[in-house]
Amino acid sequence: MTELAEVRFLTVAEVAELMRVSKMTVYRLVHSGELPAVRFGRSYRVPEAAVSEALQRPIADVG
Repeated sequence: MTELAEVRFLTVAEVAELMRVSKMTVYRLVHSGELPAVRFGRSYRVPEAAVSEALQRPIADVG
């Protein structure tokens, strides 16, 4: 298991920029449980590794 000191957390805005989606989309992913996050006060922080994993997942075929 990764040491907590080694985990890098990103803000919702940083995640949105990396994923090229809106901040609202990131909030939806967090609230639906598709993207794990930790709440600090009134804001959320997402582990960088979780973002990398989410970007590696195949997207749905909506054809």
